[in-house]
Amino acid sequence: MRAALLAVTASAVLLAPAPVPAAAAAPTPTAAPEATAPGGSTGTGVTATPGSAAARAVRCPRVAAPAVSRPPRPSPPPAVAQARVVGGAALATGGLVVPAGAGAPPAITATSWIVADLDSGQVLGGCGPHEYGTPASVQKLLLAATMMPRLDPAQTVTVTEADMNIEPGSSAVGLVEGGRYTIETIWLGLLLNSGNEAANALARLGGGPDGAAGGVRAMNEQAHHLGALQTHAVTPSGLDGRGQFTSAYDLALIARACFAQPTFRRYALTRQATIPAQPAQRTKGFQIQNENQLIYRYPGALGGKTGFTDLARHTYVGAAERDGRRLVVTLLGAEPAPTRGWEQGAALLDWGFSLPRDASVGRLVEPGELTATPSAVPSALAAPGAPRPAAASGPARTGSGWLWWVVALSGAGVLALLGGLLWHRRRRLPGQIDNGARHP
Repeated sequence: MRAALLAVTASAVLLAPAPVPAAAAAPTPTAAPEATAPGGSTGTGVTATPGSAAARAVRCPRVAAPAVSRPPRPSPPPAVAQARVVGGAALATGGLVVPAGAGAPPAITATSWIVADLDSGQVLGGCGPHEYGTPASVQKLLLAATMMPRLDPAQTVTVTEADMNIEPGSSAVGLVEGGRYTIETIWLGLLLNSGNEAANALARLGGGPDGAAGGVRAMNEQAHHLGALQTHAVTPSGLDGRGQFTSAYDLALIARACFAQPTFRRYALTRQATIPAQPAQRTKGFQIQNENQLIYRYPGALGGKTGFTDLARHTYVGAAERDGRRLVVTLLGAEPAPTRGWEQGAALLDWGFSLPRDASVGRLVEPGELTATPSAVPSALAAPGAPRPAAASGPARTGSGWLWWVVALSGAGVLALLGGLLWHRRRRLPGQIDNGARHP
């Protein structure tokens, strides 16, 4: 009984929200002036010092976009408080969060976005970082983060009929059923031209005995491993599927995993590639070009991914390097006017590069960090701390000392309570002995 009570008490303490010690807190986020809330609402975002109560509502900078006809947005999953504080309590807002003293970020049409440092993992700012959104083709980055380490790029494979099962009129690179291509060629078709048939093929090839379904399952497992708790893939390509969501924060985690792979970095900067002829299918070879305009027009661009569906609107992930500093931007729900998605990303990158290197409102958690300890919860693990290089960092320990002190004190309290109960019972039942047995 004593052990059971201790376990219950310890579990209750571990599952309680974890405040961040003042010494470990990030700079107090502050509002940017003259801003509008996502979706044109009156503004529901808040900024707050990590571990404190919400400070005040802050609207995101928005620019008016022409009205468009679009399908009804699907209802997102219920908000989970623990998932919204991954990376720091200040990120749990539907509005704007920026470092203290930072200038206003550019006004754009995207409904949510984030700017982060690829190397240190520090989050420089965001708008609704943990708001649910539909990913469109930026979901192909999750496919790349999952399957690129599994597949040999030099292997030649055959495209199947099932691979060609994509939505009519959707993005395709031009692979043909029965065609034989290297896996590298298929990756280039995926990342340069956003080929949906390429996504199906790669998910099937890396999905094991269950084929593409196994590939999607592996994508979701990878998202969980990365700490992308708000991401759920239904299709490997990002074509809309019921229950398929992500967030700007999750996309930054996924992009960071992609850019950590040299092969991905090479593909992302490839400007053109050749899809070889398939004599058996009587098709000629042809060239494809990289659709991400950032690599042509932004100095220091590292690449990224574009996306679009009628439901998701325009989505974008882009990265660039300047003065030895590598930043990534992710955005969801953008309209292409007055500026296109990549241009909105470029403007946010410019803003990010203008901030001091130590500017931060949170951080990107490390792969495996949130699942390293079974009893750990995001609110305890994800507090902002000092910048840590992605390749050399491990699970955060910020704030863990106080947690174990609370557990120990709670256990001592339970022991004292049990001791009192036993003493009381001994006074009422004098026939009992210390081990609980009774005299005959």
